[in-house]
Amino acid sequence: MANLPDGGPARGLDDSLLACVIPGVTFADPSPANPLPVTMQQSSHDSRLRTGITALGVVFGDIGTSPLYAVRECFNPSLGVPVTRESTFGVCSLIVWALILIVTLKYIAYILRADDKGEGGVLALLNLARVAVQAAGKSSGFVVTAGLLGAALLFSDGMVTPAISVLSAVEGLGTLSDGLSPAVVPLTVVIVLSLFLVQRQGTRRVGLIFGPVMLIWFATLAVLGIVQIVRHPEILGAISPVYAWNFLYHNGIMSLVVLGAVFLAVTGSESLYADLGHFGLPTIRTAWLFIVLPALTLNYLGQGALLLVEPDARGDVFFRMAPDWALAPLIGLSTLAAIVASQALISGSFSLMRQATMLGFWPRVSIRHTSASAMGQIYVPAINWLLMFGAMGLVIGFGSSSALASVYGLAVSATMLITTLLSYAVARYVWRVHWLLALGITVVLAAIEVAFVGANSLKIGEGGWFSLVIAAVFFALMTTWRRGQQLMAERRAQEVIPLQDFFEVMRIEIPARVPGTAVFLAIDAEGAPVTLMQNFTHNRVVHRSVIILSVVVEPHPRVPVGQRVQVEELSDGFYRVRARYGFMQQPDIPAALALLEQPEVVPQHTTFFVGRTTFLAETAPGMSRWRIRLYGAMARNAASATDFLRLPPDRVMELGTAVEI
Repeated sequence: MANLPDGGPARGLDDSLLACVIPGVTFADPSPANPLPVTMQQSSHDSRLRTGITALGVVFGDIGTSPLYAVRECFNPSLGVPVTRESTFGVCSLIVWALILIVTLKYIAYILRADDKGEGGVLALLNLARVAVQAAGKSSGFVVTAGLLGAALLFSDGMVTPAISVLSAVEGLGTLSDGLSPAVVPLTVVIVLSLFLVQRQGTRRVGLIFGPVMLIWFATLAVLGIVQIVRHPEILGAISPVYAWNFLYHNGIMSLVVLGAVFLAVTGSESLYADLGHFGLPTIRTAWLFIVLPALTLNYLGQGALLLVEPDARGDVFFRMAPDWALAPLIGLSTLAAIVASQALISGSFSLMRQATMLGFWPRVSIRHTSASAMGQIYVPAINWLLMFGAMGLVIGFGSSSALASVYGLAVSATMLITTLLSYAVARYVWRVHWLLALGITVVLAAIEVAFVGANSLKIGEGGWFSLVIAAVFFALMTTWRRGQQLMAERRAQEVIPLQDFFEVMRIEIPARVPGTAVFLAIDAEGAPVTLMQNFTHNRVVHRSVIILSVVVEPHPRVPVGQRVQVEELSDGFYRVRARYGFMQQPDIPAALALLEQPEVVPQHTTFFVGRTTFLAETAPGMSRWRIRLYGAMARNAASATDFLRLPPDRVMELGTAVEI
């Protein structure tokens, strides 16, 4: 590695997940060849146990709170389903087999195998499928569009989950006393508001109780269910899929409506996939098969057992399972579980935004790291406030979890369908599964999910439109930003001159060589950065040491520290440096330069030159006028490049350029 005189300041390298795209950051061409290794740390038995308990809160918080409202909504009087023995057995059977088919078979056994170097989630799947499809010589347009739509739908889910989870738990107060019912909405608003306000403090302390709370919660679900099943063991017969089939066959269109409520039992399944990189496949599988699935199954069957003898309990069947002395503690525990589920979705939304920005689908946003040691604990203020106002508005506007249930299912079911469609590309081109088998698996899974999407589509007029509107807004923003960035990159590429031509100009004009090191960000690592040309043109000086730095975002979640930087020594004191990051990492330029191991580090003599681009276009190819204006507004409100790259503010010089595309 070449030694660089007058190097830059160094800080400890932080491989936290990152925030956004900036001038000077480029994206490597996707290629499955020579994949980057992922370093895994071996854990002790105790560590694995702690990880498994923590996963109960982070991964299964959302799906774990579904018993609060799933069965109740299946028998909502507005659906017209009478509480009879046949309907109770049918609904319980549908829920149990939804857990088996959607969660166990699709996600646990199939989708979780589609990891992008250990990472999961709809955007990781998008990237994995895009790389595979392009490597096979196919167009990736559908893959990108579907993946972005799935991400947009998940953003809307981040608003609905805190609202419906907390509201359904607090509604238990009405079971204690009818006089407490008017306090449900105000109290829910206070809890939701408090939940979002504490996000800036980080989730580390709260995270310590996530796992134990959910472990107690799942144990409680199991115990409540077992007590009812022991009293009425005939409900165990609902495990047979025959009852589910008979319900669908004999109830016609009404069964399709009920499917929309049955789907509430599997909301949160995407969290299993999104948190794959945090906990790993073995941990998630074990927790699901031995703790979560048994607890949920027992509780749903227990609710069915109660309905067999108390049909009038359908309005608050979950809380009616508890004896009177345990009702107040159960309401408190369910509220804590709802907060855990909401926290997981909020943190997931932060991570989703981080991935979107690194993959080039979102402008840079202000991001704060809330832990110096825990990777991925971040706080994104803009997203936090957006989710907060959205969740509070839903609570106030809809007023009950039953009304919110009509909002909830459509976004999640559509996201699941998109995940299934994208997984075909992975199975076909990454796993090399025969196309007929891959197509067969996709068709079977898609058929089930199309039924759920269709059932939830019936609720568009009752509130399902909200999730579609939010998803459409995010989708428009992401696609507009991506197209604008492509046009800007093409325009900037035309302004870059070969570096050898710049060296020829230097030899002719012989500029003054001033002490210190200048670091210029370059989109095109082979050419002379625009900022270098501007500094030379206006100031007529060149530093003794010049680093042309390119930050390259690889199509992999992480790049090991040992492969972070590549250095090429040029002539006349110039060096070309490439800093490589995965799309789940955050660039830290001073830390990357510290890896060069130069002995003559003089921080006060290092200057970082950053370009600031002014967008002037009124028309652009392939973009309508409103999208041009939208892109311009997004670009103007993007966070500082200095913060994004973790540059020392007192050593940064910005040079402005005007670009018309």
